[in-house]
Amino acid sequence: MLLVLADAPGAFAQVGLANSGPFEQRRIESVQITIANPTQDAAFNQRIEDAVRRGILLFPDERYNDDAISLAITQIVRRNPQIASIDFEPLPAALGGVDVNVTVKLGDGVQPPGGRGMAASGKFSDFPLLLDRNGTVLKFKLDVFTLMYGNNNAWYGQPGPMLAGNPLADGPAGAGWSDWAEGYLQYGIYGITPLTNNLYAYGNFSVITSGSSGQELFTNLARGYTYWEDAYVGLVGGNVDSKGNRLTYNLSVGRQRFTLANGFLIANTAANGWNRAALQANARWASDLLVLGEVAYNQTKLQAFYLDPDELPILDTDTRIAGLNLETTPVDGLMLGMSYLTVPQSTAAYYSPTGGLVGTREGMQLWDARFNWTANPEGVPGPFIGGEAALQTNRNFGMNARAGWAEVGYSFAKAKWSPAISYRIAYFSGDDPDTPTYERWDPLLSGGTGEQWVQGMSHFKVVQDSNVIAQRIQGRLRVTPKIEVVPQLWVFRADTLNNVGGNPALSTLTDSTYGYEANVTVKWYKSRNLYVHGALGFTVPGEGTKAALGGDASNWLAAMLFVRYSF
Repeated sequence: MLLVLADAPGAFAQVGLANSGPFEQRRIESVQITIANPTQDAAFNQRIEDAVRRGILLFPDERYNDDAISLAITQIVRRNPQIASIDFEPLPAALGGVDVNVTVKLGDGVQPPGGRGMAASGKFSDFPLLLDRNGTVLKFKLDVFTLMYGNNNAWYGQPGPMLAGNPLADGPAGAGWSDWAEGYLQYGIYGITPLTNNLYAYGNFSVITSGSSGQELFTNLARGYTYWEDAYVGLVGGNVDSKGNRLTYNLSVGRQRFTLANGFLIANTAANGWNRAALQANARWASDLLVLGEVAYNQTKLQAFYLDPDELPILDTDTRIAGLNLETTPVDGLMLGMSYLTVPQSTAAYYSPTGGLVGTREGMQLWDARFNWTANPEGVPGPFIGGEAALQTNRNFGMNARAGWAEVGYSFAKAKWSPAISYRIAYFSGDDPDTPTYERWDPLLSGGTGEQWVQGMSHFKVVQDSNVIAQRIQGRLRVTPKIEVVPQLWVFRADTLNNVGGNPALSTLTDSTYGYEANVTVKWYKSRNLYVHGALGFTVPGEGTKAALGGDASNWLAAMLFVRYSF
């Protein structure tokens, strides 16, 4: 049974470099099920493969979730005495998603009368499995994360004007070299138990202890912080009929992470930095409250949600977001989606070109439509394209903000290193001072990772996804099945020269060019438990940025390395 587990203004460094796993919430591109010790009966082997596939409900175009797959596999082994064990390994896929390899080992698979796990056997060798008995599974969860980050000429060497009025700034980095270290521990318990043959209750409870030391982007104060992360419960059920049609339903409530589709609208449901430390590690993702209902039939999924993001107290806007999301895959390789969002409560303010208050986020309505198409979704060379368009209005005043993107690329899946190259242009409207309507795009909780909507390793910290036209050329190389290299080239321009509501130093521009960036990321998926990630970014200020800073703006070099171990 597959479970669905799932920017504050001024927090310019909420960049989403890490999360609860390098593949978490990525689109599944393929699923390969292999029997390690197959029998001579091919039909029997096929029945076992089909049973595993139906049991984990793991299909292309679903979103990857490590905890959910792990629990589902435990249930399959318990129910099928012909299976001794199942293991799985996620690997980087050709188009930036994830390929999941599932290995099944046949055997007698007899469950001990008292169950398995530390609580049943008293053996530490069963760790992290705490209990597996009569369908109830409890597992211990641990993430250990450590990061080193360095900058040369952070904020283009001008932290004073770039961070003017920013409440997070307390001894920020600036001209010259600066570096710091940070990390976190996430520890807790997650589990599932059957209520009926087709209905299960599940939950996840965890705590994060985070810390930072050194000269960070906003401060040089050493900090530590411990608080709840995940704390939610849910009900999940479903079945697969004799024709293979699958119906699943899920309802969950509590502190948990939520990503809407590709993260264009909602990804960063918790804020980091300030007293919480771990700014670049982005340790926290769980919202203060998420109520999520979902029903899926085959390749069509409908979600309804109510979200209260976990904002920093110093920047809390009391924002609440409610919405509907529909996604379907009518034919192989084509995904269609649409969403409707509304904001029933918020104090986040919008300002006119003269600095006057236009209104608040409260009352916003958002409509969104998107698609992705891949000519050969099963790892065969071919083109891929995608696009999205969104509109924001407000019930309380005249608002007409627009955003969208288009991407085209080609995957050379059979060539050496399986390269893929793509071009993406993204548009987020600015506010035209010559119209009475407010037009500046509100990025809401957009973000995720550097390949989603964190646009630029350093530039995103200066100009987030509002009043910007961003062009990106991206490559993707799988040097080995477990080592992936992603280079990017960026050009950033303003939609309008009026930038009130963005970085205060860039409120009025004389040129539309924000800047340029070249960066490269190297990822090593050593195992399902160990992940190593390094990145370099070189950011050059454009004419608009240079003029706004009085002609004195230095190039910005950033370097980062982190290691994550989890079980």
